[in-house]
Amino acid sequence: MSVLLFGVSHRSAPVSVLEQLSTDESDQAKIVDAVLQSSLVTEAMVLSTCNRVEVYAVVEAFHGGLSVIGQVLSEHSGMSLGDLTKYAYVRYAEAAVEHLFAVASGLDSAVIGERQVLGQVRRAYAAAEANHTVGRTLHELAQRALSVGKRVHTETAIDAAGASVVSVALGTADERLGGLAGRTAVVVGAGSMGALSAKHLVRAGVERVHVVNRSLPRARRLAHTLRELGVVADAFPLDHLQPVLTDADVVVCCTGAVRPVVSLADVHHALARREHQLVICDLGMPRDVDPAVAGLPGVFVIDMDRIQREPSARAAASDAEAARKIVAAEVANYLAGQRMAEVTPTVTALRQRAADVVEAELLRLDNRLPGLDSAHRDEVARTVRRVVDKLLHAPTVRVKQLASAPGGDSYAEALRELFELDPQAVDAVAGPELPIITTDPDKHE
Repeated sequence: MSVLLFGVSHRSAPVSVLEQLSTDESDQAKIVDAVLQSSLVTEAMVLSTCNRVEVYAVVEAFHGGLSVIGQVLSEHSGMSLGDLTKYAYVRYAEAAVEHLFAVASGLDSAVIGERQVLGQVRRAYAAAEANHTVGRTLHELAQRALSVGKRVHTETAIDAAGASVVSVALGTADERLGGLAGRTAVVVGAGSMGALSAKHLVRAGVERVHVVNRSLPRARRLAHTLRELGVVADAFPLDHLQPVLTDADVVVCCTGAVRPVVSLADVHHALARREHQLVICDLGMPRDVDPAVAGLPGVFVIDMDRIQREPSARAAASDAEAARKIVAAEVANYLAGQRMAEVTPTVTALRQRAADVVEAELLRLDNRLPGLDSAHRDEVARTVRRVVDKLLHAPTVRVKQLASAPGGDSYAEALRELFELDPQAVDAVAGPELPIITTDPDKHE
């Protein structure tokens, strides 16, 4: 069995397609459950961010698994399978491993080097683990991906070179307005992305922040936090959006809504009562702002498409290259370790087979020479075991070395054939799952 990845991201599809594929936690659970209905899929998890939807699955067969995942995502998005595959990419086995390591490292983000995706990989794995949809293969893959991502951000300067989507968007807004200091901002959405945006605005020197959210208590909590940081902040329900837009200079929208929450009418009403320019940062996926808003005079919309084109969204070439080298080395080490792990049960089964043969022959010796005293019997037993150990030492060490190279699984297969090892005996000595390793969760890609 191997890992199959079926995904759609900002690199392969326009925002409109990503909007159709966008998922919340309940959607992700439904997608995984649907995929696992097939006997061809044994493990699955969904990585969904504002810029990607990817399904990682352990499959019995490539084409069968691909068909299952594609059909499930087609039904979820409402797109035909033919239309969906125009924008999809597929990675299998080693290529799937390399892709996930690159994603966790921020090398595949809209803003190269972004750290938030590392937390999203962690949450994707945690959700799948909680729902018991991952086994040993995806467990080990996800944990190693988290470790690789953390190493990249620790050992390279990719964090500084590739800031978050929020910082890129607000950097563009700062340039457009000639500075954010002393300005009035509106943050629509009081979740993790909204909180991150608000803190960026405070650091940029805004004077006042209106927090607008569907849940007023949550908006009040964020406003209280901002007041503790020294800015004027208040909270409003979503139906109070029109009035607060009137005196805003910059608006940051980042909700989990499935359709726009900022309408053309909302913005048109605000423009009628103001003369200065309004900058809107639409960080939602799907969009939080009606696309028609961008056509209004006096409004400048910064959306995900624009962010991806910003020079500041690209990490310095040297830092990105250093990160890619780390990812390449980690992929090689991981794959070598996996190949060695696959041969270990075979080696263990071979040694167990040899031990059983030794014990059977010693029992036969006891039956043939019942008068043999225990001292001599023990010496014979030690001698036989030493001979067997020495005979097995070179081939078992060598097969592990050979197994670490590409195509090394063929050596384990040869060993099983030569010594007629029972496949069930090999499976019986396969190791248990590894303990869960965690890493600090972040916000959004």
